[in-house]
Amino acid sequence: MQIKRANYLLTAVKAAQYPEQQLPAVTFCGRSNVGKSSLINTLLNRRNLARTSSQPGKTRTINFYDIDGAWYLVDLPGYGYAKVAKAERENWRVMIDEYLEKYRGPKLFVQLVDIRHEPSALDCQMWEWLVAAGAPALIVATKSDKISRGARAKHLALIGRTLHVNAADIIPFSAVTRDGRDILLDEIEAYLQAVSEGAMNEA
Repeated sequence: MQIKRANYLLTAVKAAQYPEQQLPAVTFCGRSNVGKSSLINTLLNRRNLARTSSQPGKTRTINFYDIDGAWYLVDLPGYGYAKVAKAERENWRVMIDEYLEKYRGPKLFVQLVDIRHEPSALDCQMWEWLVAAGAPALIVATKSDKISRGARAKHLALIGRTLHVNAADIIPFSAVTRDGRDILLDEIEAYLQAVSEGAMNEA
């Protein structure tokens, strides 16, 4: 997949603020500080389109990016950062739940986990929700450059066991080496093609 144009579109905190045209949305979710912004910038070949920070919990809104006028990349707020006030964490939860339920366009979810660690309870809850909802979803293991290639299979196997998925289906990704970028883009392209073909068949 070749991405020619990627622009920030809008920020939303409630359904009334979503884009009027509800294009297919590739939606990224993950624990705070999992490397989501770095992955998005790497995926889109843009240095600072999604803001990165050493401070977890920085993304507190739902950010929509227009990709070639054909689909949206959607950045959900990170979850699970303990130092944020309880009331604010609850606001984030409501915001994410509303998006999951009320964004009416086709949605592919990309859940990010840190390849170095066993998925947290919140990671498991998020993945279980996506599975129960029947939502198309991928798992990407970020920060793959932080471990040796020899240790990768062991780490992916642990993630697979914890989330009850085939470890071979997990995509290792590094924003530093760009490892996994082409694989993830191919998966996104295949999903968007399937959505397009489905829409044509319904017409």
